[in-house]
Amino acid sequence: MKLADYLLKIEDFVSSYLTNSGMKKYILGLSGGVDSSLVAAICKNAVGKEKLECLIIPIESDENDMKDALTVANVLNINYKIVDLTKTYQSYCAEMAKSGIELTKSASSNLKVRMRMCALYAYAQNESGLVLGTDNKDERYVGYFTKYGDGAADLLPIVHLLKSEVVEAAKMYGIPTELAEKVPTAGLFEGQTDEGEMGVTYCALDNYLLGLSVDNASRDRIERMHKNSEHKRTDIPTPEDFIRD
Repeated sequence: MKLADYLLKIEDFVSSYLTNSGMKKYILGLSGGVDSSLVAAICKNAVGKEKLECLIIPIESDENDMKDALTVANVLNINYKIVDLTKTYQSYCAEMAKSGIELTKSASSNLKVRMRMCALYAYAQNESGLVLGTDNKDERYVGYFTKYGDGAADLLPIVHLLKSEVVEAAKMYGIPTELAEKVPTAGLFEGQTDEGEMGVTYCALDNYLLGLSVDNASRDRIERMHKNSEHKRTDIPTPEDFIRD
């Protein structure tokens, strides 16, 4: 199947899911990255402007990420609100510190992601909406998402698309090339990049998932990440059922 045809199937899925859910609209966190930009474009095409609300949620963020998110919102002509949680995040960390809890770099970074998701779900409940996830196939496979952060969503429209396919699809929907092809980053701290954190390139991930040849180091890294992140993709473990007398 050609990518263009599959994108139409995603649009149909997004549209029918909302109709069958009985909810009124979709809520999306818009970061300025290619994944959320593509989801925004697909959703607007699928259900229309009035059934999509985006939140831009900076938390100690690079001002360029805000500019990119605003550019995407303007290019796609979608509704958005800005909710700056920087002071809330800093207050949260300060209260933890008062109790003698000094968050590691990883823990504090993931806290930002979880706070954004809390804001999205609060707004979604307020608007009788569903939260859209932005994970692609690469990220889902290796667990490169925050548990109960960006991994928490009501549906994942682009979860079967490789990163290269996400970039290609974004251009097809009119996302500017410089944004579609910019270095992927979650913007969690200065100098942070997705590939730097994962320790493997998206190109290697794409090739691995396509069954193509990758170098041994990349293959080992991908397989280790997939195994170690299995808990992120499964239901919460429970003991065997209680059979009452």
